[in-house]
Amino acid sequence: MTAEKTLPILDISRLDAGPAERGAFLRDLRHTARDVGFFYLSGHGVPDALTREIVAQSRRFFALPTEDKLAIEMVNSPHFRGYTRIGRELTRGAADWREQIDFGSERPRLPIGPDTPAWARLQGPNLWPAAQPELKGVVTEWQGRLTDIAVRLLKAFAVSLEQDENVFAPIYETGPIQHLKLIRYPGRDATESDQGVGAHKDGGFLTLLLQDENQGGLQVIDQSGDWIDAPAIPGTFIVNIGEVLEIASNGYLRATVHRVVTPPAGRDRVSVAFFFGAALDATVPLLEITPALAAEALGPATDPQNPLFREIGQNYLKGRLRSHPDVAERHYADLLDPTAKREPASAY
Repeated sequence: MTAEKTLPILDISRLDAGPAERGAFLRDLRHTARDVGFFYLSGHGVPDALTREIVAQSRRFFALPTEDKLAIEMVNSPHFRGYTRIGRELTRGAADWREQIDFGSERPRLPIGPDTPAWARLQGPNLWPAAQPELKGVVTEWQGRLTDIAVRLLKAFAVSLEQDENVFAPIYETGPIQHLKLIRYPGRDATESDQGVGAHKDGGFLTLLLQDENQGGLQVIDQSGDWIDAPAIPGTFIVNIGEVLEIASNGYLRATVHRVVTPPAGRDRVSVAFFFGAALDATVPLLEITPALAAEALGPATDPQNPLFREIGQNYLKGRLRSHPDVAERHYADLLDPTAKREPASAY
């Protein structure tokens, strides 16, 4: 571990601080996204009261009786929504020692026919805990607030790459992925390994993470292969680049490997992760960046265990099937090869 290394802090309010400061922020954003792929975001405008409330609601949910949580277990949802017990989600074949509840965009099921693409089954309603009716309003507001921040960042990334600020709008405006996870990592005394979440990249546009201010665990790998601790900084989100931006920029914007280490015995860690992605029916464009910027692009990373597709629905479904084999077997058995070894994809 290299303790002296830290992630940069970027203040998004600089976008409104005049032309000079705006230009400096865009340069900082571009360099950070290329060289690190992770940063702290301040100046985002999310009220402290809402931040405290989403954390309190998360704690309240995980304190519910087991039967209340299992009543909305994810295995009951073909849309990969609901509660997942500790050790039931996988990253690269190993259990992630966390419990969580997943929410997506609250939309109706799509009609399914013989020619409907398999990813269409992903759209549908969330599962809400009957014992905690107030959770729905807080989750919905959080999704809305963070969607606004994510769109603002996407526009800034586009301008930083000398593109029109709305270059990505056609692939998210029709219905973006708004995937929210409320997560609790139990202490080492309640797990079988120190893998809170195994090393992976995220698969969408951007991730905005609200971290536990009392317990760390997130680590980010740098270009030299060192793991950098990324503890919480009050008033900020951790932001990281997803594979969609890496593909669209031909590797200029960098999706970075990261993991979460299990807390010490007797402690736990709660985090709120928001993954913003393109619409399921979209295809990732390849931006025509200037020769000067193109010369700095590294090209998208390749991983034979996690092939990437430009088709958003196909890519997202791949990750869900591999990370949640119990849901895959119950609701997507027609897509599975019973003779194949199914390796899980990223935790997205």
